[in-house]
Amino acid sequence: MSDLLKSPLTLKKPGWLDDFKAFVMRGNVVDLAVGVVIGAAFTGIVNSLVKDIITPVIGLITGGVDFSNHFLILKGTAAATLADAQKAGDVTINYGVFLNAVINFLIIAAAIFWMVRLLEKLHKAPAAAAPAPTASETLLAEIRDLLKAKG
Repeated sequence: MSDLLKSPLTLKKPGWLDDFKAFVMRGNVVDLAVGVVIGAAFTGIVNSLVKDIITPVIGLITGGVDFSNHFLILKGTAAATLADAQKAGDVTINYGVFLNAVINFLIIAAAIFWMVRLLEKLHKAPAAAAPAPTASETLLAEIRDLLKAKG
């Protein structure tokens, strides 16, 4: 029993653990994680932009049309609103909800496009320095300079 207490207990680290750590710590994975978190926060802003600003303006331009309430009843009784039709258990094609989703996508795509474009303008890459001459180019330049000095 005393021999067991003297020997240290060692746990073997799984071989895949180092690979997983290297994978997680790569720049692309961290950048992607940050992008997902920012994208989730940005979605709330864009949803509010669409719901609270753009959709009412489009509704005003189209005469008060609310796209989310446009639907086609395939089976069931006529209902005034989509909520009423769904409450009654009607089978509906909700093309107005689809139009709102398309408008959301277009606004999100445009907002991301303009944000990326702005960030690219703010963060211009430094001009690439001219590459250093190779050893053979340096040797040829020295030979050229020696020939000019002689002649």
